[in-house]
Amino acid sequence: MSALDTFRSETRSWLEENCPAAMRTPPEKTDTVWGGRRSTFPNEDAKIWLERCVEKGFTAPEWPTEYGGAGLSREEVRVLRSEMKALRCRPPIFNYGLLMLAPVLLEYGTDEQKAEHLPPIARGEIRWCQGYSEPGAGSDLAGLQCRAVRDGDEIVVNGQKIWTSDADVSDWIFCLVRTNTEVPKHDGISFLLFDMESKGVSVSPIPLISGASPFCQTFFDDVRVPARHLIGKENGGWTIAKRLLQHEREMLSESTAGARPTQKKTLVDVARESLEVPEGPLTDGVLRDELAQLYMDRLCYSATLERSRDQALAGIGPGPETSMFKLYLSELGQRNSDWRHRVVGARGLGWDGDGFDDEELQTTREWLYGKASTILGGTSEIQLNIIAKRVLGLPD
Repeated sequence: MSALDTFRSETRSWLEENCPAAMRTPPEKTDTVWGGRRSTFPNEDAKIWLERCVEKGFTAPEWPTEYGGAGLSREEVRVLRSEMKALRCRPPIFNYGLLMLAPVLLEYGTDEQKAEHLPPIARGEIRWCQGYSEPGAGSDLAGLQCRAVRDGDEIVVNGQKIWTSDADVSDWIFCLVRTNTEVPKHDGISFLLFDMESKGVSVSPIPLISGASPFCQTFFDDVRVPARHLIGKENGGWTIAKRLLQHEREMLSESTAGARPTQKKTLVDVARESLEVPEGPLTDGVLRDELAQLYMDRLCYSATLERSRDQALAGIGPGPETSMFKLYLSELGQRNSDWRHRVVGARGLGWDGDGFDDEELQTTREWLYGKASTILGGTSEIQLNIIAKRVLGLPD
């Protein structure tokens, strides 16, 4: 038996022994474990599963052990993911620090910055949010105006961010700030980390039409940040910002929120109820063809994403192709929710009150929230530009 076969056998045994049964079922939308100072768990098993994975280094298995990882090789990480998938193990934790910030810290951070920030991320102790977009700098991100001025060993931040996901429940922020106004806009940006409990930080949630409010507007009024929290060189933050966006799009690509609705009923279930066909072939040929296309598209997407994961483990990427994944996932998610909403008909128009069950109310909210998927994380138009220029090599 090879060393990798031995690792597979030992990993499978560990997962079978340590992953609680409740963590081997499809998660609800409210089951995500985000971590952080105010962390809550949907149940005791979720807490146990995270603690066991932290102890084993499995929240960040490819990281060096000194930063809270397991120090696994890319082949071992592939085996771990395969065995977790086979047992249907849920991810022990999901957050922006782990999936977006940590990769750029590993690439651009100093040894001291890695030692300070990576272990708490791996343990789920700090929840991070992203300070990128501003009221006048969304798609044109490099036009940001949030000002940061050096004052001795501190940097003083003033300005505003918007669409700051989960800022009201996050502990720290990774933030783009303008540190030089005398140079071209891409050259005067720095990448800064700071505590959301710092004096001068205020947050206001933005209610959405779907009824949820994950987005916030965030204000900075003379926020003093230790200069040691500057990642990379001062005025050199745009390179880091672009790299993090690649990791963000990779994260969005792997998220099931866009392509797989959170309802318990599958698309097939919805079609059968709508057509009153409890078993056998669906009687509506058009619906049957549309449904088959949606499932085939999802399978093709998953297969392509799996190939990209293998490339990442081999040290290739992420690259501009992450824009392709983000574009396709958001479009596929909208097609899923549009199809479900159309098939359900008037039952998908409920908001609250009697006469609608939870599944039908969720259909309404998911359809409404899905409209944001082609905007958040970079609009579909921006992704198409990146694909045209950096993937296909088309002229301007």
